[in-house]
Amino acid sequence: MKLPFKIQPSTQAFRASFYINIIALIFYFFVIGGFSINDLGYFILTFFMSSIVLENFLSSNKSNIEEINILKDQENYRREFLGNVSHELKTPLFTIQGYILTLIEGAMKDKKVRGKYLKRSAKGVDRLISIVKDLDLITQFESGIKTVDKSNFNIYELIYNVYDLMEFESEKNNTKLLIKDEHNSPVIVNADKERILQVLTNLIVNSIKYGKENGYTQVAVEEYNKDSIIVRVADNGEGIEDEHLPRLFERFYRIDKNRSRKKGGSGLGLSIVKHIIEAHQEQIFVESKVGQGTEFSFTLKKP
Repeated sequence: MKLPFKIQPSTQAFRASFYINIIALIFYFFVIGGFSINDLGYFILTFFMSSIVLENFLSSNKSNIEEINILKDQENYRREFLGNVSHELKTPLFTIQGYILTLIEGAMKDKKVRGKYLKRSAKGVDRLISIVKDLDLITQFESGIKTVDKSNFNIYELIYNVYDLMEFESEKNNTKLLIKDEHNSPVIVNADKERILQVLTNLIVNSIKYGKENGYTQVAVEEYNKDSIIVRVADNGEGIEDEHLPRLFERFYRIDKNRSRKKGGSGLGLSIVKHIIEAHQEQIFVESKVGQGTEFSFTLKKP
């Protein structure tokens, strides 16, 4: 995108040049030219007025540059986001189209092939629905339409529920599901039970999907401060390089795009997690070391 005007590389150089020229003029007119003291007073007043105008101009110019840089960043983010949305929707659409065209062109007559292709098409439709639903949920959180409905509940109850749901997935990947220092008594929190279930599900699913085979996923519940607890979801997987950590919660951001798409999912799981935790006015953290594993953690208020 071309800018309507050229931005000078250094406002300090411009400022220095202006003041040097003013001093040179004073020297010429009053030392060499022999102007009077009254003229000097008038000239100094003009000089100060010009200085104010210059500083205002430079300040305004700096503000314009910052605004332009922000707009450029937003434009780059918008372009990248639209490209990601297009790709995520295009992949299942083309898959569905390929299977349906094959059926139309004659494969419909083969009962075995027909059943297989229809099942695969249905999976593609499910993926499309998942992406659209997740995008809609994020949009509702961002616009303030979706709010949280808080109640008191035992956080361990949700962890057990997710582990029960993930039993088949974890066995398929030979991943152990662990709970660290499990309390004998319930740990009660005040939050939206359904949404926190979604947070735990997304984090544990991610941990199993991208953890190493024969590894583990471990959930820990600890005191954060006198008013809050912190829930930690950790694994001993491959870990994530530092350069990727600041962008992990962006929509559709993937570290290894080919590997991530093979694993499935909408690419919006972590973004949804972030929005749900922020809607609770809580904090979410991520720590990772390559070759050692990754830990996501979030805080929740006590009743």
